[in-house]
Amino acid sequence: MPPACTVFRGGTVLTGDLSQPVATAVAVHGGRVVGLDSEALDLVGKDTLVVELAGRCLVPGFRDGHIHPLWGGTETLAAPIVDAVDVEDLLGRLRRYAAARPGLPWIVGYGYPPEILPAGVGDARVLDAAVPDRPVALWSSDHHMAWASSLALAAAGIDVHTPDPPRGTIVRRGDGTPTGTLLEAAIELLEPHVPPSGATVKAEGLAVALQRMAAAGIVWVQEAALGPEDVRVYLDLAAAGRLTADVNIALRVDPARWAAQREEFLAAREAATTAAAARAADGVPGGRVTVASVKFFADGVIEGGTGALLEPYVDDPCSCGIPNWSAAELAEAVAAFDADGFQAHVHAIGDAAVRMTLDAVEHTARLNGQRDRRPVVAHTHLVHPDDVPRFAELGAIANFEPLWAQRNEVMTALTEPRLGPERSRWQYPIGDVWRTGATVSFGSDWPVSSMVPMEGIAVAVTRQTRDGAPEDGWLPHQRLGLDDALAAYTRGTAYQAFDDRAGCIRCGAPADLCLLGEDIAHLPGPQLAAVAVEGTWLAGTEVHRT
Repeated sequence: MPPACTVFRGGTVLTGDLSQPVATAVAVHGGRVVGLDSEALDLVGKDTLVVELAGRCLVPGFRDGHIHPLWGGTETLAAPIVDAVDVEDLLGRLRRYAAARPGLPWIVGYGYPPEILPAGVGDARVLDAAVPDRPVALWSSDHHMAWASSLALAAAGIDVHTPDPPRGTIVRRGDGTPTGTLLEAAIELLEPHVPPSGATVKAEGLAVALQRMAAAGIVWVQEAALGPEDVRVYLDLAAAGRLTADVNIALRVDPARWAAQREEFLAAREAATTAAAARAADGVPGGRVTVASVKFFADGVIEGGTGALLEPYVDDPCSCGIPNWSAAELAEAVAAFDADGFQAHVHAIGDAAVRMTLDAVEHTARLNGQRDRRPVVAHTHLVHPDDVPRFAELGAIANFEPLWAQRNEVMTALTEPRLGPERSRWQYPIGDVWRTGATVSFGSDWPVSSMVPMEGIAVAVTRQTRDGAPEDGWLPHQRLGLDDALAAYTRGTAYQAFDDRAGCIRCGAPADLCLLGEDIAHLPGPQLAAVAVEGTWLAGTEVHRT
């Protein structure tokens, strides 16, 4: 065997390979792992790049099973309202942003924390006072709510006479006038009037997202919801050799026109396949782009009262939320796209949405026959105990965003009051699902929450907030051990991607690697969130280094 291109040595290597969980050295050649331990050291030649781990930790590169790089990156270029600590902080940010951009026709921002508003509801008049001369449109951190100023509502023609659209709610005052908060499909009344982001802005935003992903140690992502028109942004960046991660795109399914979308989605998949072949023939470096999945939104979110529940909300006994599909329609659509060879990726938050999704998976297998389809239930927030074993039984992947599995302000102010004590204990059953033998994958849903995997892993291991509350962890029986949490962010997501060679460090595997600044093998769980990523390699090529 020729000398290795790169050898990592002198630290702890957590391989993720059950047959050899720990190593001390790794050799890489031709984009793949070619040796471990003494075999790796024997492959050091005169031209080999030697990376001294110096007591640090090498792990498989992280793979995010649910993220929105194009949306998230583009949104970083809008008004900076993410992480506003209260309403006054948010309004101050809007005033400064608007004052610096007097020619901007709309003030748009993404990511306000809904928990800073009373019951999550924003009033248009509050925004009017901050920016009186232009429409203002803000999206919540979960993107299932929008907060609009009076000028924005007027531009969209939303007033006391506007009916609630199917699958959406215009939140109203007692006299029927809109407050300024729009839920779910009601946001679509506003969106056509907001100036769109052009291709140049999207490309700039995606570049921002790729840089952040590489800095977080991420080497593969499930781009969780795009239209066919946005696939080109990825393909252009890939053609230029600028992708620093592999990407699988899920195309968003519209409940109102899904049958017509089938041909559009097949064309988008073929375009990505053709582009990949051309890149390979030309030897263009960088990450790969596939279009192998379709995204369904089964429901909304519990904190907004739009997650679909089996029983009514405690604070609204007349409502079980807003399902975006009937059970029969979802089953029919999932089976149709499955017949076209697409992987189903379904946003399912409430227990009714999770059950409906699992029912659709079961229907699809019965109708289309057995095959390796690996359907994904995304978020898996609230699961009725009767449905926990069904993931393993049906071969469904339970995708969790582990950072959400903590009792933070969103949980105490918005979610628990709407669910009540018993159902609150059914949230994020990561440990229960793991113990059934089902595949668990982790993701971030960025820009909804931080994309940094080590922050999510810390919560998965502790079920605590950053300040260590509660002391014994929230629903501590749902915690995972460190090895299992790492596996969910690497091997589990590799399985989701149909890439069974990836997600671990073993001979023959892609050299997708992440260098952590500390040896995490024996680090206390609460300290994991602060561990820095000091290097990232995609197929042996360095894409980030501090």
